[in-house]
Amino acid sequence: MKRHKLGLALSLVLAAGTLLGACGKTNDNKNAGGGKDKDKTFTVAMVTDIGGIDDKSFNQSSWKGLQDFGKKNNMKQGAGGYTYLQSKSDADYATNLNTLTHQGFSLIYGIGYLMQNDIEKIAKQQPKSHYAIIDAEVKQPNVASVLFKENEASFLAGVTAGMVTKSNKIGFIGGMESAVIERFEAGFVAGVKAANPNATVDIQYAAAFDKADKGQAIASTMYSSGDDVIFHAAGQTGNGLFKEARDRRSKDPTKLIWAIGVDSDQSKEGIVTVNGKQENVVLTSAMKRVDNAVVDISTKAKNGDFPGGKTTTYGLKEDGVGLAPMNDGVPNKADIEKAVKTWSDKIKSGDVKVPSTRAELKNFTGK
Repeated sequence: MKRHKLGLALSLVLAAGTLLGACGKTNDNKNAGGGKDKDKTFTVAMVTDIGGIDDKSFNQSSWKGLQDFGKKNNMKQGAGGYTYLQSKSDADYATNLNTLTHQGFSLIYGIGYLMQNDIEKIAKQQPKSHYAIIDAEVKQPNVASVLFKENEASFLAGVTAGMVTKSNKIGFIGGMESAVIERFEAGFVAGVKAANPNATVDIQYAAAFDKADKGQAIASTMYSSGDDVIFHAAGQTGNGLFKEARDRRSKDPTKLIWAIGVDSDQSKEGIVTVNGKQENVVLTSAMKRVDNAVVDISTKAKNGDFPGGKTTTYGLKEDGVGLAPMNDGVPNKADIEKAVKTWSDKIKSGDVKVPSTRAELKNFTGK
């Protein structure tokens, strides 16, 4: 009997030790996403959409933000620091997110609204991991959602286009129809109308973000029909717009046509040599400062203030969107810059609310 009691007592002690050990491990992982766990090195990674980090646009800006954050915090690129996984198709999203999760990164970004469903599903399965989604909202306590007021930057691009056009015919090329691209479209059309009520905007969608040939074909049709300024919100598809604009400027330097970039300053995409002289067909770019947002959210997470379950929106006022420098070759550059400054101030103060949908655009008066 004594031997039996002794064995029972030892079993209870071992069980208690195992339970305490398990509890200890749970607490160790509790703050995997931020600076509250002082013993854990903060790491961060991102999964690109199909555009990749060299898309000269959205993903590239996101990766720049991650690099800036890493360098600012003396982090190395790779395991134990900051990194990315590139998606070649939408089938790679879940795989890449799961890979980074199992590698133990403190914070993992999904770049683009196309990853919304995958992040929501994985976040539920991995409640102790922290995620951030760009351009979409996921209502999970371990996911930070990041949105932008693309319509505000696009409005300023529209003002610019409306003041530059000679034909009063302007084009807009969208990638895939979504709430995000609709904000670009609505804001751009509103800006054009505010600056030039006589101008019309031809709107076409490529149904893809990675088809430069489609972008070029649409741009060719638009320029041929008389559009002299075209704005794209189409990722890599927009690279076709720049090629078409460069080709046309090179063939006929006397005919001024312009392209407007998106997400980052895409002026480098407009450089073309005409009669031995370097010119540029990019008028300006509607910038979406994903890099600033990535740095901001990553810093908060590292400091233990990860905004899980919340949506953070960046607009002109928060330096989350804006307009790139104007092309020096524009004849009325000074007048355009003055108008852009005036409209920017009105938007930041709240005096002007830029429409973000086609429905809101119908009621926009520009006052």
